[in-house]
Amino acid sequence: MAAVLERSFIEICGFERETLHRFRDVTVNLGLSALPGGVRFPDSSGGFHYEESGKLLSITSNRFIHWTTSGDTVQLVEQSLDTNLLNNAVRLKFPHCTLLPGGVNIHETLNNVIILIVTNQSVHRLVLPHPTRMYRSELVTELQMQSIFTDVGKLSLQDPAHSTIIPTMANQTGGPSAATAWISHLGEVHYALASPAGGILVLTLPPHDTQGSISVVELKRSTVMQKLAGWMPTAIRGEQSPGDLALSLAVRELEEDSFIFALCQDHKLRMWSFRDQACLMEADMLEYMPACRGVKRVAGQGHRLRLSFSSTTGLCLAVYLAVPQRGQFTVLQLAATDNNRYSLDHISSVFSTQETLVDFALTSTDIWGLWVDDSNTTVVKYINFEHNTAGQWNQVFVQPPPEEEVHIGVDQDPRETYLEVLFSPLRFTASAIVKALQIYRRGSERIVDMSWEALKKEVTVAVENELQSSVTEFEFSQEEYRQLQVEFWSKFYACCLQYQESLSMPLGLTVSPHTAMVCLLKKGFVSFLLPCFAVDHLYLSYDEYLFSEEETPVAEDPEVSRDVLQLVQCLRLVSDAVSGDMAYEMEKALEHLQSPERAAELVLENMLANDNDNVIEDIQNKLQDIRNPTAAMIILLREMDLEVDSEVGGEGLPKPGQSLNVRISLSQLYGSSVAVMVVCQAVCHMAMTRALFCRDLLILQKLYLRLGDNVFLGGGAQLLQLQQDLIPRSSHLLSSYYLLKHTSQSLASSVPMDTIDANLQHLSVLELSDSPAMGTNRSVLSPQTVVELFYQTVARKAIISQIYTQQQSSSPGSMLLHWPHMVSNVVNLLAQLLWPSNPGFQFPECLMANCQYTQLQEYVRLIRPWCQMNVGSCRFVLGQCYLADGEGQKALQCFQEAATEVEKEEFLMRLTGAEEEEAASTPRLQYYNKVLRLLEDVGLPELVILLATLAITEAVNDVRSQAALWTRIFKHHLDLGHNSQAYEALTQNPDSSRQLDCLRQLVVVLCERSQLQDLVQFSYINLHDEVVSIIESRARAVDLLSHNYYELLYAFHINKHNYRKAGTVMFEYGMRLGREVRTQRGLQKQVNCYLAALNCLRLIRAEYAWIVQPTSGAVYERPGASPKRNYDGEFAADPVKRQVDILELRDLEKEYILARSRLTLAQQHPPSAAIAGSASAVEMVALLVQTGLFDCALSLCQTFNLPLTPVFEGLSFKCIKLQYGGEESQHDAWNWLAANQLSTVVTTKESSATDEAWRLLASYLESHASPNAQHHRSVINKLLSHGVPLPDWLVNAYKAVDAAALLRLYLNFDLLEAAAELVLEYVDALLGKGHQYFGIERPLSATAPLVWLPYTAIDQLLQALNETQTNAIIYNKLQDKLDSYHKLVEQTTRRRLRNQ
Repeated sequence: MAAVLERSFIEICGFERETLHRFRDVTVNLGLSALPGGVRFPDSSGGFHYEESGKLLSITSNRFIHWTTSGDTVQLVEQSLDTNLLNNAVRLKFPHCTLLPGGVNIHETLNNVIILIVTNQSVHRLVLPHPTRMYRSELVTELQMQSIFTDVGKLSLQDPAHSTIIPTMANQTGGPSAATAWISHLGEVHYALASPAGGILVLTLPPHDTQGSISVVELKRSTVMQKLAGWMPTAIRGEQSPGDLALSLAVRELEEDSFIFALCQDHKLRMWSFRDQACLMEADMLEYMPACRGVKRVAGQGHRLRLSFSSTTGLCLAVYLAVPQRGQFTVLQLAATDNNRYSLDHISSVFSTQETLVDFALTSTDIWGLWVDDSNTTVVKYINFEHNTAGQWNQVFVQPPPEEEVHIGVDQDPRETYLEVLFSPLRFTASAIVKALQIYRRGSERIVDMSWEALKKEVTVAVENELQSSVTEFEFSQEEYRQLQVEFWSKFYACCLQYQESLSMPLGLTVSPHTAMVCLLKKGFVSFLLPCFAVDHLYLSYDEYLFSEEETPVAEDPEVSRDVLQLVQCLRLVSDAVSGDMAYEMEKALEHLQSPERAAELVLENMLANDNDNVIEDIQNKLQDIRNPTAAMIILLREMDLEVDSEVGGEGLPKPGQSLNVRISLSQLYGSSVAVMVVCQAVCHMAMTRALFCRDLLILQKLYLRLGDNVFLGGGAQLLQLQQDLIPRSSHLLSSYYLLKHTSQSLASSVPMDTIDANLQHLSVLELSDSPAMGTNRSVLSPQTVVELFYQTVARKAIISQIYTQQQSSSPGSMLLHWPHMVSNVVNLLAQLLWPSNPGFQFPECLMANCQYTQLQEYVRLIRPWCQMNVGSCRFVLGQCYLADGEGQKALQCFQEAATEVEKEEFLMRLTGAEEEEAASTPRLQYYNKVLRLLEDVGLPELVILLATLAITEAVNDVRSQAALWTRIFKHHLDLGHNSQAYEALTQNPDSSRQLDCLRQLVVVLCERSQLQDLVQFSYINLHDEVVSIIESRARAVDLLSHNYYELLYAFHINKHNYRKAGTVMFEYGMRLGREVRTQRGLQKQVNCYLAALNCLRLIRAEYAWIVQPTSGAVYERPGASPKRNYDGEFAADPVKRQVDILELRDLEKEYILARSRLTLAQQHPPSAAIAGSASAVEMVALLVQTGLFDCALSLCQTFNLPLTPVFEGLSFKCIKLQYGGEESQHDAWNWLAANQLSTVVTTKESSATDEAWRLLASYLESHASPNAQHHRSVINKLLSHGVPLPDWLVNAYKAVDAAALLRLYLNFDLLEAAAELVLEYVDALLGKGHQYFGIERPLSATAPLVWLPYTAIDQLLQALNETQTNAIIYNKLQDKLDSYHKLVEQTTRRRLRNQ
């Protein structure tokens, strides 16, 4: 419901929270010296409000300037309620001068703001740019703007254009005592000064943009005499009486003339025409004061004068006559008559209280007064001077100073309690704390600019150090230490109180004629007056006001109004009777979530037990006067209940169709840090007041129950209603207002950037990232409460939008910024947004978005027992807090509890409403999906599994959601290494395509982790072929050395006892290794693969021991590949049908031996690995021979039935090289010699590498015999071709086998002597001499087998020998030998023939 306003106001302090003042100091030194016997005037202050400060679309909306003067210094501050102003404070110092009362005047022109300052010796003019000229564009979108004081330091204030010394008048002693200044319609500046000898001195400066000289005019009373008498001697004209001395001056321009009003100490008001330099009117103010006897004889001292002009009332004057014990305000209206004569019409006389007047202001309807009473307490009141038949002033509830003593509970730490009070946003300014700290530390060091938290630490350190330095004993009890803490903290607190009192001294007040905003100007800060809500007014009113009111705006029926007032009077009695201890206990009960009703009963019992002043009896007597207490209570409860049906700010921001100017102005309205502070402190004060109200009402209701029929005229029915309805409502309201009070005093935490980034990530996961982010204009030095943060980032836009919409519907096209109406609406709507029983959930959401997790947890804790609104949403944001704190299990519990409210609460519905295309079937499933994504983003897979398992129970009939959830469970089990659970989740998945994806992922991940045992041992029911297909496709698609899918597949088949497939896999693996991995490691793996394949085939029956040879260079089918096009998108050629090759065991053995030979080659000569991988058997023999691996080469030749000739020729060549090589070749030879196994070991003598090589060759010739000694022939041929002498053992071995072939070799290489020698030996052997060396079993004889000679070769030899003379001897010798042989043959032949 709309809040009812009262006529009273409440003061809200706009504390500055920076540790250092932001003033820029400017000294204006005109070289003056102090006047002798100079008078020091009291400090004063005033304000100036821009002409368009009440217009929404103006750049000066809600903008004003206020100043304070003290001695020779004036401080000027420009403030705005809409935007923060930069460089907005300046301190001007005028050495040896004194600011005069009324000596600061500010005027506004089209292009400039002109500040006029008057001291007792000089006058000054500051010409500053008007805000509209600083920002040429109509649209100002910045959150901060430059103040008009930004460039004040650039002005040369000593120049004559800005400053002028007041000329001294003859026979004048002392300086002026009052002043005023104004700007004429021509732009000239006039300064009116009250001359110390009477009369008025007016100084005139030309317009600031023109040249000219100063002019001085003195207005004297003799001018009046001239008007009256027509002529007077000049001797008399100069005489002035002290009664002429002006105490207060005011000016008003009317009809191109300036009228100067002077209230003089002879109690007369004089009006001067500046144009005519004549006194047009003189009126004795005592005529309007009854019983003024004796006053006339006393010179006036504290009289004040104020003007007010409006189009309806004209020019009104308010005169305050400071008469001891009976000060009076007289309001007069200036009336013009014919012949330029003027008179005053009396409108009203208002009597003031006996306090000392500090300042007052006059508006078109009201007088606002500021007093200080005898106890130095500030008193502010206002009155309508036309309509006040009773003459009663309206109340303004000023903020009391902080409590002189801090109550510390037995369970509280003194330091924490004092710090909480000192740094509460309501009690102390930063300046007071800083000054107290400097005094406490005895000024040892200057306080530099520091943050609020840093100042808190400094205070703690200072007090603790002082405490420790005073301790002389090393040991004392805890209670003694507590007492010491209380003593030292109370000492510092008292210091802060003194400075706070000094800074709170009132200097003046200012009332805006455009927005009706009233500001109280104090020495250290500015406070704002806000309208008081009716229910708060009733509780705060002074007793005399409460008793005198006949009706109250909360009730229309006068009888009910009387009951309400009586009830409130009873509440005031209850409030006075509640002791500090019991109030503290009640507070603690609320904090600890105990029952407010039970706490109220305890307080009541304490009151009854300690009722020494018969308060209960007084209350009982008053209660009997209330006719219908339940009706009165219902009205009060209704007034305090902020519950609304719809969400506040539901209309949203202004529609895009509205002008951009309106939208931008609304986006800034009441958005400055000052406005934020004032609005939120107003909510806090309202909550504090109403919490006390509800507390006292609850206690009073408990007293009603106790007294029963003694005070209840309605009897049992009303008692029942009280017990069952009113007391629970009061209890609920008390808890609600306590929550508001606690929240509005809870400071927001500064948040590290990494936390902000993480939170934004979480919000984007929840699709809440469009929620308001951190406040952009938060100052490090300005600690915000969480309510200020909320108002700044979220609430203000919604509230202003709602107010604007309401105003436009009632009066379209206009929006006047009437401060009392606007601010009360803003405060009430903000309180409704914060009210926990309202449907809106913006406040907790804002805390969550701004990472205020501690404050949010406390908020949820406080509302949980009694608030039934947004229960699920609260559980959700609490879960977010737990997540941020790393308490995942608690967070999960909260998320689960919130799930039951998903379809009931707006926040949770919005959370689930922004789901993507694959929306779940039910809101609860959508909610679970969001939370699951959040938990995944935070990195809590265990909780994801738990919540997904729970969510599956919700998705009984939703196969797609079940599949997604099972996939999620599978993924996180797999990530956690829970392989069995992951497999179980895979098998539960109802979607076959997702199941296949999971299976593929399971295979890949377990392979990468090398957890092959788990992978192989799973049963894979109905998934066996898929597993094989996945592993095969992976094996053929990835790098062979980095992944072991072939080995996995081999193990898989072995585990299933499918040995032939296992062998096929390993053979394919080996083939690919040979093609793709041409390294020693790859060859080693290839050998192992072929070995494994051999073993597999040997394990099965012979008829099944075969495999299909994998196609060499086959392109395996890729998943998702186009069946018709290749990589380039072209049509692929038709596949060629290949012949299937069957490999049996012996084929595999051949491949194995070939692979092993490749490995041996790579081990002996690593560079050969690159070419050996795909070399054929023939090529491998050549490579092995080249490397010296003759054993291996021989073995390979034998396996593949290859001729051994290349091996023997290669070894022969090696022997030749060794024979004629140097030491280096000898050394290298040992490496390859060592790789070949020699048949015998020679131990008789030291052997060289050459010898070993020849021995190796000999052993090969011996062990690898061939028909016709083919190998010997190839060796001898190789040696002879290189011109190497044949070793005897070789010649002997060959001639024993085939002497004829040896002879032909000799002849081929022209070795005639060797050939002749061989023939001679051969003939001798045939003849029986050494026949065993030629393999002849029996020599030539008649009984022996036939023998023969290679006659063709011998003939060739004889022919060759015969052709050269050098060989004649050999020829003859050979011819002779043959002749003798032939004879013997002939003899033998004949003998054999005879024997036949």
